[in-house]
Amino acid sequence: MVKLSKRMAKSVEKVEAGKIYPLKEGIEVLLGVPRVKFDETLELHLRLNVDPKSSEQIVRGTAVLPHGTGKKVKIAVFCKGDQALKAKELGVDYVGAEDLIEKVSKGFLGFDCVIATPDIMRDLSKLGKVLGPRGLMPSPKSGTVTTDIEKAVNEVRAGKVEFKSDKQAGVHIGVGKCSFSADKILENVKYLLDAINHVTPQAIKGDLIKSVSLATTMGPGIKVSL
Repeated sequence: MVKLSKRMAKSVEKVEAGKIYPLKEGIEVLLGVPRVKFDETLELHLRLNVDPKSSEQIVRGTAVLPHGTGKKVKIAVFCKGDQALKAKELGVDYVGAEDLIEKVSKGFLGFDCVIATPDIMRDLSKLGKVLGPRGLMPSPKSGTVTTDIEKAVNEVRAGKVEFKSDKQAGVHIGVGKCSFSADKILENVKYLLDAINHVTPQAIKGDLIKSVSLATTMGPGIKVSL
């Protein structure tokens, strides 16, 4: 039997086993458990009413959270010429073309988001096996393949998140930091849920979202109702 730390044991005591909390109350409960030394992320976990084996039932999209994620996102922009100059003016963490592609191919992955211009996608495609499994491959659908580098970078910095249903018909995404107020996290969660419901596949009958859970990075998880 796994022995819980004192902090985790106190956290579990604050959560009523088997209870499905109203959304705001659930957020408040998790924000009230004992904290660790870093600012944890509050995570949203969804189980969807989709067939994960059907390509027509993949749920995918983006949303710019009203209060951001609270996370400093390191951005890599793959582009050339004037676009590269623009990206550098914006203070992007990593900017390059063939040189950056080669660096990533050798194992460098010190970034959280990738943006690229259309003219470099053919060269960037060779990194598909590296970036794809990590959810970093840019795409026009998510707005990360674009000629408007400034808009894409500003959206990411403002709190843009990308969501996609996985092989277990789930969506897992951070919706803020535990230093946020409950109201700010509530607004982020509601906005994200609206964005996910907005891209419900036509083949789905009934509600898209079957169940909702919340958890902190190092804390307990709870089920919540909408």
